[in-house]
This record gives sequence, C-alpha cells and structure tokens, in this order.
Amino acid sequence: DCFEDQEPLMASVLARRTIARAAAPAQRSMSTRAPVVGGNWKMNAGNGTTKATVAELVNGLNNAPKPKCEVFVGVPYIYLESVLSTIDPAFKVSAQNMYKETKGAFTGEISGEMLMDMGVSSVIIGHSERRDVFGETDALLGEKIAKGMSLGMQVIACCGEHKEDREAGTTMNVLVPQLEAIVANTTDYSKLVIAYEPVWAIGTGKTASPEMAQEVHAMIRKWLVDNVSPAVAAKTRIQYGGSMKGANAKDLLAQPDIDGGLIGGASLKAEFITGICANAAEPK
Repeated sequence: DCFEDQEPLMASVLARRTIARAAAPAQRSMSTRAPVVGGNWKMNAGNGTTKATVAELVNGLNNAPKPKCEVFVGVPYIYLESVLSTIDPAFKVSAQNMYKETKGAFTGEISGEMLMDMGVSSVIIGHSERRDVFGETDALLGEKIAKGMSLGMQVIACCGEHKEDREAGTTMNVLVPQLEAIVANTTDYSKLVIAYEPVWAIGTGKTASPEMAQEVHAMIRKWLVDNVSPAVAAKTRIQYGGSMKGANAKDLLAQPDIDGGLIGGASLKAEFITGICANAAEPK
C-alpha cells in the first residue's frame, strides 16, 4: 500500500513569502467549515469485482463507529442503487462522474437528471484520472459543473498538478486554469467542494508532507479571495486528495486550510473510518 516519500518543496522563496502574507488575513475572516471526507471507490466493487464484495464493504461501513464529519462514498454507476438502499444514512452516496447533457446519443454516459432521479445528489467532477486517462478538458468539466449546479447537486470539483509541474515550481500555473473553469461555472458555493489532488501522489506511494499540502491549499484559498471573494474563500471547503491514509490523516487534517480528504485506496479499508474520518471531526 501507500507509504510516505517526502519530496523537497520546489516553490520559490518569493512564493513562500507571498503565501505567508496572504494566508493570515484569509484565516482571520474564516467562517466555520464542516470537514468533509469522500471515499472514491474508483473502478472497484468494494475489494473485489462482485455484488458480494460491495455488500461486504457496505456492511463494514454500517458496522463501524458513526463518523462525526460529513462523509460521502463515490460508487461505480452499476452499484449506486444497491448501495443507496443498504448503506447507513450517515454516508452520502456520490457518483464518480456524469455527462453535461440531459439525455441523448451519448453511449456509455449518464446524466445528472438520471442520478437525481435515483436519489444521488452528489457527483465528483474532473478527477485527474478523468483528465489524464480519458482526456477530459477544463471546458468540458466546466460544462459538467454547470449542469450539476443547475440541478442543485453537490459538486466535488477536482484540480491538481503533475510531478514535473511541482518540481518546476509551476503548481499554480497549472491550477489556475482549472480553478477558473470551476468558479466560472459555480452558481452556489454552498454546493461546491474543491478537491486538490497532486497527481504525483495518487496511487504512487508518495504523499505531500502536511506543510507541502497546506501551502497549496493556502494558495488556492488566497486565489479564491482575489478572484471570487473573501467570504467565498472562507466558506469553501478544500479537500486533500493525495494518498491520505490512516497513518498521515491526523497531521494532514490538522492543517488550517485542509477541510477533509478525497480518499482512494484507503476508502476500501477499515482505516477509512477509524484512521481518517475519526480525525476529521473538528470544523475550521
């Protein structure tokens, strides 16, 4: 499974000073942000490939201590209905993707209207695997976000940079166009969760140190201050999605601008509740 492999932070001294100056006033005006943890099952039926292994995972969640924070699980399409009907109401059920249109000749896609009709009112948009594996662009993802917002869905909008971007000190150069697509299509910020996922840390065994993760979260929040409003920046929840697990969750979640996690592999294990959700109980 994942293990920590600290990388040196490549941001410039000037960037550090800018962040340090910017972060303090944003935090002073901060509103209460309830932590939110998401379990992205990806293309996994629990820990297997059958309905039975989905049921095993759901039973494990149902029998675990009740989480004290908001929790959602991102379930493969074909299991959404069965999970909705069997999981404890303490867990919100989310789709991992959707298309921008209501219906039509779009083979293999599903619409937000279909999800809402099923009772699924939450959706992950723009995960790095959708961008990198399936070639989804900021323009398309923006249209998906707009559709979700128009339906009143909770949208978990993802952004993130690759290893070469971090090493070149250009993280924000990559994140800004992604953030612009997100905010240009968001009409209700109470329905928005931003998930920052450093692509170099997803499923690689590497993870950002708490300080590295906090630095980027602070930059994202400062960008929201400057480009949306201080009030929106103070209220918008920003999850960390780079190989968070039980062993590092406490230190990551203690950072002032990290409001939860978007969890991949660890969401299929007991540590999702006992090691991650248990450390995400305090609002910020």
